[in-house]
Amino acid sequence: MTINLTEPATLQVKEMLKDESAEEVYLRFGVKGGGCSGLSYKLGFDYEKKDTDRELEISGIPVLIAEMDAPIIEGTTIDFKQNMMGGGFTIDNPNAIVSCGCGSSFKAPGVEGQPGNC
Repeated sequence: MTINLTEPATLQVKEMLKDESAEEVYLRFGVKGGGCSGLSYKLGFDYEKKDTDRELEISGIPVLIAEMDAPIIEGTTIDFKQNMMGGGFTIDNPNAIVSCGCGSSFKAPGVEGQPGNC
């Protein structure tokens, strides 16, 4: 399983981890149904590892990925971009066959999501 965090994304996640009070904190990355294309990304902190999770360590950051999400996000690169309007994470998924204009919704081969609002 390969997920890439760019240097800016790694630095941002590590900075955000400083605000977490729990001793064991994971970065959870995956997908959920929704968005205008059917699937949306989820990225956030989690405090519990499930039996169905894969645990990775990327640049010193413990990362959890649900087993069922792994094929959909294999090879994805997570970046953090800063501009005059603020900053945010961007996701470059080589498995996405369609992405919508909002940039957070996509389709993957053989995976049907539940389209909704972006």
